[in-house]
Amino acid sequence: MLNFLTYLVNGISLGSIYAIIALGYTMVYGIAKMLNFAHGDVIMIGSYLIYTFMVTGGVNPLLSVLLAMVCCTVLGIVTEKVAYKPLRGASSSLAVLITAIGVSYLLQNLALLIFTANPKSFSPVITWEGISLFDGELRIQGVTIVTIITSLIVLVCLQLFINRTRQGQAMIAVSEDKGAAALMGINVNNTISLTFAIGSGLAAVAGALLCSAYPNLTPYTGAMPGIKAFVAAVLGGIGSIPGAMIGGLTLGVIESLSKRYISTQLADAIVFSILIIVLLVRPTGLLGKKIQEKV
Repeated sequence: MLNFLTYLVNGISLGSIYAIIALGYTMVYGIAKMLNFAHGDVIMIGSYLIYTFMVTGGVNPLLSVLLAMVCCTVLGIVTEKVAYKPLRGASSSLAVLITAIGVSYLLQNLALLIFTANPKSFSPVITWEGISLFDGELRIQGVTIVTIITSLIVLVCLQLFINRTRQGQAMIAVSEDKGAAALMGINVNNTISLTFAIGSGLAAVAGALLCSAYPNLTPYTGAMPGIKAFVAAVLGGIGSIPGAMIGGLTLGVIESLSKRYISTQLADAIVFSILIIVLLVRPTGLLGKKIQEKV
């Protein structure tokens, strides 16, 4: 039983990381109707920035994360302006997909050029050892607890931002109808840029948590978590913030328990099988809304 609880808690922690990453996917898609498949590589860039600030610059871990968030926010805005904005009116989603893949390879190769392919040992941002339960038989690491709490804080803050602020209401309006939002005086370009900025800033947070739990940093660190977070976003209903959280937690638990009770080698296959099943049975995801085509 305690063994099961250990893997369950670890799954919730992993799912919390997927949820934070999935929020970036779901916000961009919900508002700009684009899938930023380079999002996982922004996580990698954020992780390298934190590593550089902490190891090379000797900066405080928390301040390193904040600085990385600022840098990733700027990166998100620049990426949107340079790569995605020209494609916003494109009738084919293939152009967007090719652009996203191009941005992804660009970021990976920049990381290879600057940091080389040699793995870096990431110094954990969270040094708290955690707590022990049941007379020490169940130990929950500090990074696990902080990851779960952070994901909940991010979810609550995003929900409050979307529902209680002027910029958040502008995002809702743009997601419903860009043309009508523009007629209402909303700056659509700035609103979409803000969405990319928030998602990229959260990517730095996800990178800090991911590399604290799995301290092995390479230029490909964000690739697989990014893809799995996309699966989580689809599972929860891409475009839905609560759906991204539910999808991330569900996927993390399934992956963790699959590694324990089925097979470590088959865990990834099970995760991607979930994507296929969801697309076949419920394409809109658990909390997604069916989009009515305008004619």
